[in-house]
Amino acid sequence: MRRDAPLLPVLAVVALLAVPVTGPSGDGSAGSGTVADAASALLVVFCLLRALRDRARPLTRTTALVLGLPVFGVCAAAITSYDPASSLPGVARYLQIFVLVPGALLLLIRNRRDFRLVAWSMVALALVQGLIGVVQYLTGTGASYMGEDVRAVGTFGPTDVMGMATVVSYGLVAAVGLALGAGTGPAGRRDVPRGQRAAALGCAALLFLPLVLSFSRGAWIATVVAVTLQLALSGLRRAARVALVAAALGVVLVGGLGIGSQLVSDRLGSITEVTEAPDRSVTDRYTMWAAAAGMWRTDPVTGVGLKGFPAYRDSHSSIALSSGSDTAGAGMGFQRQPLLSPHNMYLLILSEQGLVGLLALAGSWAALLVLALRRLPGARRGRTGVDCALVGAGLLIWQLVDFGYADIGGPSTVLTAVVLGLAAWWALDRRAEAGGDGGGASGAAAGHVARGGVESGAGAA
Repeated sequence: MRRDAPLLPVLAVVALLAVPVTGPSGDGSAGSGTVADAASALLVVFCLLRALRDRARPLTRTTALVLGLPVFGVCAAAITSYDPASSLPGVARYLQIFVLVPGALLLLIRNRRDFRLVAWSMVALALVQGLIGVVQYLTGTGASYMGEDVRAVGTFGPTDVMGMATVVSYGLVAAVGLALGAGTGPAGRRDVPRGQRAAALGCAALLFLPLVLSFSRGAWIATVVAVTLQLALSGLRRAARVALVAAALGVVLVGGLGIGSQLVSDRLGSITEVTEAPDRSVTDRYTMWAAAAGMWRTDPVTGVGLKGFPAYRDSHSSIALSSGSDTAGAGMGFQRQPLLSPHNMYLLILSEQGLVGLLALAGSWAALLVLALRRLPGARRGRTGVDCALVGAGLLIWQLVDFGYADIGGPSTVLTAVVLGLAAWWALDRRAEAGGDGGGASGAAAGHVARGGVESGAGAA
C-alpha cells in the first residue's frame, strides 16, 4: 500500500465510476458532473502540489507539445465564440479530458508495474459493470430496447446507454493486451506477474457477453478493430489462434445458448442497412452529421464556439431530425433525451472549433499513436513491456475508432481521460521502455529519470 500510495487518486477515479447514476447524465458540462469528475479534479490538484513540492520541471518539450496542442484549439474556439461565457464550461471539460488528467497520469505512473495496476483497475471496473449489465438483461431490468427492458447499461442508466459499453470495451481491450503481452524477459527474468496471461484471458472471455448485450454498434466495431490490430501486432500466428477461439466463444454464447441471439442478429444486420433502411437513431445521426458539416462551412477556421452545437443545430438541420431519443427502463421512467451533439467527435470538434481545433486535437492523438507504435518493436525485441505496449496502443486505437460514432459526454467520459493518460505514458515516458518493472522504483530512484518523457526531482528543475 505504501508503494502504491501515489496511484490511489488514479484508482479512486476509476473505482468511483461504479457509483450509480441517479439522474440524467447531461452532456458533461457544468452542473452534470459526477463524483468521478470531482475525484479527477482532486487528482490534478494532488499532482500539481507534488510538482510544486519537488520544485520540478516535470514535462519535456515533446511531452508538453503533444499534450498542450489541444489547449491552443480549445482556447482559440472559446475566444472567437459567439457567446464566450457559454463556452467556458466546454473549455474546462476539454482541458480535463484531453490535457489535465492525462498529464497527471503521465506524472504519477512511475513504472510498468504502476501501468499494469491502473490497467487491471479498469478491467475490474468493467467486470463489475458487466456483471450488473448481464443481470439486467436476464431479469428484464435494463434499459428499454425494441420494446423490452433488456439493454445492459450497468450503473449508468438509460440516459447514458454508451457508458457501460465503453467501460466494458476498455476492460476487454486492456485484458487482451495484458494477455497477449505476457511472457518472460531476457535471461528468463519474468517480465509480468505470474498467472497474468490466464487471468487476463479469463477476464476478456467474461467481458465478451456484457459487451454483446450492450447492443452498442459503435462499441462492437471499435472493439473488433482494436483487438484485431492488437493480435496482428503480437504476431499473425497467435492472431489466427485467438480469432478461432473468439469465434467459437461467440457461437457458444449467442448461437448455442441463445443469449440475445435474435436481438443481436437484428442489431448486427442494422450495421449493413444504414444506407438502405436506416432506423431512427441512424437517421438522426446522419442528420446531425450534416448539421455539423454545415456549421463548419459557416465558420471554417474556428467554428461556432464550444458548446455551440445545440444552439445552431436546428438552423442547419433538415426536417428528418427528430426532437430527441426515447429513454426508459433501468429504474427510470420514460423521457425524451435531447440531441445535444452529432455523436461524432471529429465532426463535433470541426463544427465547434473549426479546422484549428481539429488539427490541434487530432494532431495530438495522431502523435500519441505514432509514438506508441514506434516503441512496440523495441519492446518485442527485448521481450519487456509488450503487454503495456499492446494495452496502450489498443486503448488508443479503440478510442480513435469509437470517436467516429460517439463523442465526449456522460459519466464515463472521465475514463477516456485515464485511457489517454495510459497511452501518453507508454508513448512519451522513457521509463516505459527502460527498466520500468522493479517494484522499488519509487522515491528518488523513480524521480531522477533520463530526459525523454518525464523529468522530476530537484535536479531536473
